Amino acid sequence: MRVLYLFSVWLHVIAAIAWVGGILFLILVVVPWLRAGRRELAGAFLRETGGRFLPVAWVSFAVLLITGSFNLYVRGVRPGDLVDAAWLATPFGRAVVLKLVLFGSILVVSAVHDFGVGRQAAAAMEADPRSGKATRLRRRASLLGRLNALLALAIVLVAVMLVRGGVL
Repeated sequence: MRVLYLFSVWLHVIAAIAWVGGILFLILVVVPWLRAGRRELAGAFLRETGGRFLPVAWVSFAVLLITGSFNLYVRGVRPGDLVDAAWLATPFGRAVVLKLVLFGSILVVSAVHDFGVGRQAAAAMEADPRSGKATRLRRRASLLGRLNALLALAIVLVAVMLVRGGVL
């Protein structure tokens, strides 16, 4: 069981790296490159890169959900604990719940961005990158992307606190 648990933790970390690394790469490398005078390419480039990153992100989410649930189970956390006031009063319980709330928020923000605003923004930018519609949608998509990045960094912090015994 220990080898399976260690494999699950490893897979959990790899999925988090793939997802968080992809977000940071887009925000810190791709978007600034596009803003530096390549706006005519932005719509098509974001549509293509976003389309290729989308399965990576959503498979990562599925892996994180499955391995995270398994990892908690191995550590003795049962579904009933999530509604047990005594367990929720512990630092570990609060951290687990916070991580779950952050993960749920990430799923919602990602769905709105990936299947709605992000696609609309890329299409509008491809059609006319200087239009008011493209600008509005690009700003919304950018805001959702940044929010997701902040949520990702917050969930990494909570994950570190879970394994290192940080207090919440």
